[in-house]
Amino acid sequence: MGYIAGLTAVLVVLWLVLSGSYTLSGDHTVLMVMAVLSIAAAVFLTVRMRILDRETVPLAPALSLVVYWSWLGREIVAANLAVLRLIMKPDIEVEPRLIRVPVDLRSGLARCVFANSITLTPGTVTVDIEEDGFLVHALDTSFTAPEGFSDMAAHTDAATDGQRENS
Repeated sequence: MGYIAGLTAVLVVLWLVLSGSYTLSGDHTVLMVMAVLSIAAAVFLTVRMRILDRETVPLAPALSLVVYWSWLGREIVAANLAVLRLIMKPDIEVEPRLIRVPVDLRSGLARCVFANSITLTPGTVTVDIEEDGFLVHALDTSFTAPEGFSDMAAHTDAATDGQRENS
């Protein structure tokens, strides 16, 4: 029941933000009726398809994800500066590498956030996702430190309910 209320609240807020209509005046009555019907239909279909769960409506980790996005933003800026320093040298000396990053995150949400975070960080791209790790292309060997990936995995873990295989 909590997921239904959460999904409904998210859809109402999303609709209000995107429509910009906050009054029930005559011109907006049809728009409001359509909004209520659309939201009800979306929630009904989600429940009927039995896809309403923690990953469909991730309200619990929302605050921790905001904290994570702030941390990731700082990491992206730092990686941008590192790539800039690397490519602005008169003699570009990059040593691209493909490395395997071990991943012990259990939930699909955590694995998805981790893989996307690697790709969002300049100088690294998640190339392949395997059951127990990711294949990552790094622009230079300086971007392949295991500590950086384990730090990102720990932050991802904390932001997505902290469900590790070893727990």
